[in-house]
Amino acid sequence: MTSVSLSTSAANALRADAVVVAVAKGPKGLVLAPGAETVDEAFDGRLAALLTTLGATGAEGEAVKLPAPAGFKSPLVLAVGLGEAAEADQYAAEALRRAAGTAARTLQGSKKAAFALPLADAAAVEAVTLGALLGAYVFTACRSEADLANAKAPLGEVALVGGKRGDKAAKAAVERGTVLGEEMNRTRDLVNLPPNDLFPKSFADLVTTVGKEHGLKVEVLDEKALTKGGFGGILGVGTGSARPPRLVRIGYTHPKARQSLAFVGKGITYDSGGISLKPAGHNETMKCDMAGAAAVFAAVVSAARLGLQVNVTGWLALAENMPSGTATRPGDVLRMYGGKTVEVLNTDAEGRLVLADAIVRAGEEKPDAIVDVATLTGAMMMALGARTFAVMANQDAFRDTVYAAATAAGEQAWPMPLLADLRKGMDTPTADIANMGERMGGGLVAGLFLKEFVAEGISWAHLDIAGPAYNEGSASGYTPKGGTGSAVRTLVQLAEQAAEGAL
Repeated sequence: MTSVSLSTSAANALRADAVVVAVAKGPKGLVLAPGAETVDEAFDGRLAALLTTLGATGAEGEAVKLPAPAGFKSPLVLAVGLGEAAEADQYAAEALRRAAGTAARTLQGSKKAAFALPLADAAAVEAVTLGALLGAYVFTACRSEADLANAKAPLGEVALVGGKRGDKAAKAAVERGTVLGEEMNRTRDLVNLPPNDLFPKSFADLVTTVGKEHGLKVEVLDEKALTKGGFGGILGVGTGSARPPRLVRIGYTHPKARQSLAFVGKGITYDSGGISLKPAGHNETMKCDMAGAAAVFAAVVSAARLGLQVNVTGWLALAENMPSGTATRPGDVLRMYGGKTVEVLNTDAEGRLVLADAIVRAGEEKPDAIVDVATLTGAMMMALGARTFAVMANQDAFRDTVYAAATAAGEQAWPMPLLADLRKGMDTPTADIANMGERMGGGLVAGLFLKEFVAEGISWAHLDIAGPAYNEGSASGYTPKGGTGSAVRTLVQLAEQAAEGAL
């Protein structure tokens, strides 16, 4: 596992496999970013000119290597691009995260690297720490020892150079960035695991194990407990699989907490669509349909590791959606937890069914707010693309709070409305509500369905992370191919705001 530390040494004095500097696109060509001064001096002030000769422009995602000059304890200099040069050299946290991630990916196979990047304040230190840890991520759980022996290992250690001795703010920034990075990478591992390894019981067992490590209270409802409790949504989705469903509650409490949060995650460990089977070409990545539950799990663990003065409960609604002779059929009516009945018109609209049960149960504990996270609808991917998640809520003010938290955390999100006129499409003479409505605006329809299960007086938001939770394209910046860890940062940001009583 990659580690990050602070160093007061100069870049040229630290023994490492490489020294990383940052460059940017200035109005008259490539410019060096703060942190590169010592390295530039060693090149007699010609570093920018040499990099330009090698084709460097400072563009985001760019990585250019050159041999280190005489006197360096590192053999290699790596220049990574930040994009457009910032005014007064005040680079945005996201630019630093992406540059650090690019460097860590490029240096795969190295044992240690000295990062001489712009570290103007604690926020910059945290950004570089997080970017490096996320960029160094490699999924190895399913590879043989022989294969791994011939592969490059992740970058082993990152030293952030040029720090000040006794800088408590920088130390705290490294610690927070490390927690977020490790927990986002835990989420990525879960999303990337194949469904024959990760299913409701094995997921629940993992949560129990990790919960004990961090002093968290974990409760697991198996199929018998779910039946006794009347969790018709979770049971209805999971009934077609040989692997029965689970509802997992993981709780973190702090004696000085002023507010409480409930996070609810969709945990469909594999989604075939059920009887409403997905068409060919749409099944291969459906192991990622539990990304919401993984994000919730990681966020609660993060809150515990950071010691936040807040009470946070995570609810993981876990099921495998499969077709079989026992599967729920289109036309079946499910009696949900709390008594509401739902006519199932499409068994591939299953995420909202498991979430609804969990939202009702979470509301019984009367938290100040509920936030659910789900890879819920392809419609939202059509609306916002593959990098941005949607934010919906039962109150405009709370929707704005969650959107602002996502922005502050560095995640791409967009506020979406819950239009009342779309609700009528879910009316049915057979039950209280149908699980499908109008096709147009389907992502909003799903949000309106979930809103029906939120207890009165509780602020609620819904994050549809169907797009950014899984990257089917090439790796870039700190984002790998596969699971990304989407929404973890936003949930932790909300928990930190709740710790300040600011929700």
